[in-house]
Amino acid sequence: MADSIPKFTDLPIDKNGPHHNAWGLYGKDDELGTLNRLTDDIVKAASSEIQTGVRIGLDWPLDAQKDLPFFGRQAFHKEVYQKPPRIVNDDRWSFNTQSSTQWDGLRHFAYQKEALFYNGVTIDDIHGTNGKEKSNVNGIGAWTKQGIVGRGILLDYHEWCIKQGREHHAFETGNISAADLKQVAKDQGTEIKFGDIMLIRSGYMVAYNKLSRSEIETARAKQPLTFTGLEQSDETMEFLWSNFSAAGGDHPSFEAWPTQKDWSLHEVMLGGWGMPIGELFDLEAVAAHCKKTAKYSFFLSSEPCNVPGGVASPPNALAIF
Repeated sequence: MADSIPKFTDLPIDKNGPHHNAWGLYGKDDELGTLNRLTDDIVKAASSEIQTGVRIGLDWPLDAQKDLPFFGRQAFHKEVYQKPPRIVNDDRWSFNTQSSTQWDGLRHFAYQKEALFYNGVTIDDIHGTNGKEKSNVNGIGAWTKQGIVGRGILLDYHEWCIKQGREHHAFETGNISAADLKQVAKDQGTEIKFGDIMLIRSGYMVAYNKLSRSEIETARAKQPLTFTGLEQSDETMEFLWSNFSAAGGDHPSFEAWPTQKDWSLHEVMLGGWGMPIGELFDLEAVAAHCKKTAKYSFFLSSEPCNVPGGVASPPNALAIF
């Protein structure tokens, strides 16, 4: 299947578009991007990962960051109310879709200089401004037709760093290289297969859970916010492009933040390839199970919320072993 896509060195596909784009690979109206790699055959093969039936949820609680989400996002709010005279409750939820575990959708981040989203969609196409008709194009609802389902792999970078005697500073701008991630996979004994859904345990959740409220407030007030994440480099892009249908991790920015280049991975992955980016995945329980069983691959099932025109969504994700 890997030979069904252009080589990284052949990008951009649309020579009139931004750098490293894959526009038109699956048609000019495509809204699935690299999720097209999750063919029936690849999903069927991934089902062989289910050997014990153990299921582990990957979603952090929606209210995990309480009233202090990073990036100025709105906190989760829940209201439970009675419906007298019956003994019945209903509830209302309101939240920013990126205040806890999330998939970033294709409306989230455009190429900044060109102001273009995946397949050349503009901000006017989305908002119906400057004479354009408002639409649901590139909305995350398109992903719900088949979900994000396939072979998941955990790259436990945090555990690997401990063994290497390396320190990880989650709240400082720092780079996780493609070379290190490949080494993590090798040392774990994890084979990377085309179409995999990669999740990286960076150690962010471990660091976050050690912080007091005042320390979170200090980190949240920092401008710009700083996080360790994937390195912005050709090597990283080639690693992502050549292997995965989606990629995510336990940290809030996925990539090193702020970007160390005049471009970001968000631009290329979301705007260029249509590759979902997962952030704030709770990987602690699944990492413990992987370490115990020495098996770092699993069947992953994720059903984003069916919101036409949505920007992002909780993943509603399960790792099944």
